[in-house]
Amino acid sequence: MKKLIRKIAGDTDSVGSHETTKLGNFQHDRNIEHGKEEWLTPPTIIDTFGPFDLDPCAPVKRPWATATNHFTIEDDGLARPWHGLVWCNPPYGSKTGDWLAKCAAHGNCLVLVFARTDTKWFQNHVWPHATSLFFIAGRLSFFHSSGEQGGTAGAPSVLIAFGELADQRLRENQTVAGQYFQNLSSKVIRLRLKNSNK
Repeated sequence: MKKLIRKIAGDTDSVGSHETTKLGNFQHDRNIEHGKEEWLTPPTIIDTFGPFDLDPCAPVKRPWATATNHFTIEDDGLARPWHGLVWCNPPYGSKTGDWLAKCAAHGNCLVLVFARTDTKWFQNHVWPHATSLFFIAGRLSFFHSSGEQGGTAGAPSVLIAFGELADQRLRENQTVAGQYFQNLSSKVIRLRLKNSNK
């Protein structure tokens, strides 16, 4: 059954100790030995928007630092207290909403996720709570834990700022191409629509 799914999804290769499943042009690292999946943030994103105090979902083996402090899957960064300006490129999947809820509650985070504006996690945790958003032009190329660059992502990406410091990093960006939007909560939009009908 797994082979059939891989055949439908795309090619499967091996990179070091990792099996790589190619979805379109995007390769997704899957560590067979530990059963975990990791897509590493392009270092230019970290260099442009950092420095950060904490990365609560950092890879166990990382070719570059993403923050001063790191929590890995072994530390369970979702359950631990966070501090300072947090960088979060969460695991993409069923727990994305949990990570975004924690980012919104912490209120001092910059998050990188796919721009899936139709999803429940985007509707529940981003639109009502984010300070601003930066939709990246084109599609990113994520990296393997070896430091090797993978293919182009299968979807566009967005940076989400929770809090003023993260928002400042997005506003001051002059390196990464894309569109910056200040977010207005759904309540503010409803009030404005209501007032405009008077």
